[in-house]
Amino acid sequence: MTTGDFTDWAGTIAEIGPVYPFVGTEFLLVIAGVVFWVAWHIAQLRSEANRLREEDDKYS
Repeated sequence: MTTGDFTDWAGTIAEIGPVYPFVGTEFLLVIAGVVFWVAWHIAQLRSEANRLREEDDKYS
């Protein structure tokens, strides 16, 4: 995958330009990652609580 039309890394980064895709979306990706992480933990807690409740009912 090429990230630009240049032959070497000599020079200033401003002249080379972006060296990775989706430049400028870092903040949005971090927000999406945090939202996914929190949602996964909530889903995991609910799942474990339901399983514990089912096992408690089964063995009580």
